[in-house]
Amino acid sequence: MSEAYLPVESGALGPEENFLSLDDILMSQEKLPVRVETSMPRLGAFFQERGAGAESDHALPQGTKLELPLWLAKGLFDNKRRLLSVELPKMYQEGWRTVFSADANVVDLHKMGPHFYGFGSQLLHFDSPENADISQSLLQTFIGRFRRIMDSSQNSYNEDTSALVARLDETERGLFQIGQKGLNDFQSWEKGQASQITASNLVQNYKKRKFTNMED
Repeated sequence: MSEAYLPVESGALGPEENFLSLDDILMSQEKLPVRVETSMPRLGAFFQERGAGAESDHALPQGTKLELPLWLAKGLFDNKRRLLSVELPKMYQEGWRTVFSADANVVDLHKMGPHFYGFGSQLLHFDSPENADISQSLLQTFIGRFRRIMDSSQNSYNEDTSALVARLDETERGLFQIGQKGLNDFQSWEKGQASQITASNLVQNYKKRKFTNMED
């Protein structure tokens, strides 16, 4: 029986999300703090509860601070028109980058953001002077946590891993599941429970045709 949904690879670690990926759709809904740099007509009523100082003429005044979903912030961001500026979420600021550089393994990434790497990569879309530091921090955090994640996935056969997995972001959970599958497949093969290798239909059909030609 085929699966109801075939997972689509995320594009969040690249320049753009893949909107056929459920993970990317969920990631693009995460909120990003922004500051309005130019008065925006007819948006005041919509953001009246979220943006302090919305004007009665339905314009969103300059200086208003909001939290917008990532997809909307990316759509409105324009270096030339300067409609809004983006404020870095706390977990990507210098204070937390220092924590990650000291020991990334002690941090509960899922609690800080279930799409920590993907969301952080998309922040590079906004021309922040800290972009180089953010990208370096993301890379070093991943490298620092990768070995422990894969070691744990390879040494936890038939064990409860819920406490460990709960601290991983979605990218890391995917890696952990790959490691677990490899371990389970190896254990099955070692016990003789792996599926037998059979010839493909293409090879079998070729042999049948060859046998028929020999008879003729």
